[in-house]
Amino acid sequence: MGKRVAVVLAGCGVFDGSEIHEASAVLVHLSRQQATVKIFAPNTDQMHVVDHLKGSPTEEKRNVLVESARLARGDIQDLSELNIKDLDAIIFPGGFGAAKNLCSWAVQGKDCAVNEQVKTVLEAFHAEKKPIGLCCISPVLAAKVFPGCEVTVGHDKDDRYPDVPDTAEAISQLGCKHICKHVNEAHVDGKNKIVTTCAFMCKAPLHEIFDGIGVMVQEVLKLA
Repeated sequence: MGKRVAVVLAGCGVFDGSEIHEASAVLVHLSRQQATVKIFAPNTDQMHVVDHLKGSPTEEKRNVLVESARLARGDIQDLSELNIKDLDAIIFPGGFGAAKNLCSWAVQGKDCAVNEQVKTVLEAFHAEKKPIGLCCISPVLAAKVFPGCEVTVGHDKDDRYPDVPDTAEAISQLGCKHICKHVNEAHVDGKNKIVTTCAFMCKAPLHEIFDGIGVMVQEVLKLA
């Protein structure tokens, strides 16, 4: 029987929600491993809405759960309905929504606040020793909630990872250990059962992003 995995989305679109290619890659790799997937998102307003053509904010207001339903093909639940007893693992795709809607890292960095439902869910999986997978910028959620954990958001000595040095430094300031990994790799914090990969924190071709997420998914399922 396949593992039962929750996937938590943060909207729809890289600049104000979940990164669509990352979310799709997570779901494809889980499908390939015959996992049973339940998709969730918090029922809350987005921090803001970005016109993805112009790259600038608009005056619109959108709901994270409603927008995430686009990616989930409508098959999605409010994060408040998640029952950890029904699940073996949880995965968070990246995208700015993870840093804007699931927490406030995008504007406050290491001093951010994590959405209370997200924090509660993370703490529940950690307490039950069930694995947590995160990619792109979403590993900062673990860094904020679990001081002392190990995560990667990429490599801090490679020009393909321009945003990694500052993010890695902030993670270190939170008392966590940043591990340098390339886009086709994942880091496994065995003690905390946290698996991370950098995805689009690297300026890499899409197939490399896809492959790295596949490594993360496989490692999560091994721990489940």
